[in-house]
Amino acid sequence: MQGKKNYQEKLFTSFKLSDRVSKENFYRRLKEVLDLDFLYPLTNKFYGQSGQKSIDPVVFFKICLVGYLENITTDRGLMDHCSMRMDILYFLDYDIDEPLPWHSTISRTRQLFPEDIFEEVFTRVLKLCIEAGLVSGHTQAIDSAPVKANASMDSLEIKVPADELEEYLSKVRVQSSRDRKAKENKAPREQQEITASKKELQEIKSRNKRWSEDQDMRPGAKSKGSRYTSNKTHYSPTDPDSRISVKPGKARKLNYLCNISVDTGGHVITDVQAYHADKKDNQYLQDTMARLNRRLRKEGMIWEHLLADTGYSSGENYAYLEAKGIKSYIPPHGTYKGGPEDFKYIKEGNYWLCPQGKKVTFRKQKLEKGTLKDNYFTKR
Repeated sequence: MQGKKNYQEKLFTSFKLSDRVSKENFYRRLKEVLDLDFLYPLTNKFYGQSGQKSIDPVVFFKICLVGYLENITTDRGLMDHCSMRMDILYFLDYDIDEPLPWHSTISRTRQLFPEDIFEEVFTRVLKLCIEAGLVSGHTQAIDSAPVKANASMDSLEIKVPADELEEYLSKVRVQSSRDRKAKENKAPREQQEITASKKELQEIKSRNKRWSEDQDMRPGAKSKGSRYTSNKTHYSPTDPDSRISVKPGKARKLNYLCNISVDTGGHVITDVQAYHADKKDNQYLQDTMARLNRRLRKEGMIWEHLLADTGYSSGENYAYLEAKGIKSYIPPHGTYKGGPEDFKYIKEGNYWLCPQGKKVTFRKQKLEKGTLKDNYFTKR
């Protein structure tokens, strides 16, 4: 006989959330192994001794973890998602009829804790992964990715010289009618001052001239974001830590550079750090390595191999890795040729021999575009 289901809401129900979440559910299994009770003494100093009770710090960090696992980037969307999932409610220790914290509470709590609290939570979770045998430690893979800043290219302001500000403003600076000023300038004084040399400023001026000739007639060319800009001459007053960066095939944006290290044994993230996006990957490798090496050695693990792409290739990094006894697998840049044609390098004396047998000796090291280069000279 055909059945038909009619819904009639009950006045009283007997319901157990734990019975509705299966034993094989991911969040139920995660709840059994994830112990975050160390957060109570760690965060106690950030709360007063009276007043309304705050959100449980363990619940807050579990909600942040759910946002990462579910790939939800907004607090409002995250709390809506949590309220619709019985397994997540069970993971957060909330019953089905218990109201979750407001999304604004999550935002305020995130601003309450300093960076070292999040760093400590990351280290403790990594330690749990190590104890569970998910981290081998001997081989680490490092890569980076740009992270879009919460600031628009239209918010950019022109930097001004550090000296004779008023005189320069009255004579040189012309603020375009289409430039939109930020409501509040959060940038420090040093961020608002030009750091480019005269040569760099001339190069930027030449680029802007070519840019205007080539692009002005195209759709959207009048937009401020479409013009050529540089970190030497522009800054964002709304997010002064962000930097203008561009990757091949992508638009010029205000970004951060997220550098991530992953253990190849169980694909566990062992280090993550946000840097300014105006430098190359190879300029952050040594800082990442020093921090990651300390963390691994503290847990009794020996780091032996490093995997990275060409972006991390530089002479300083190769020398640093060799001095640390770490075998690296970093391919050199495609433009690297190993020296001039028919020249022979003599490692013992650190000089080159030209095809006629004349020495080209090492004179000095020079920093060029953030990269330290050896300079070799000889008399004509």
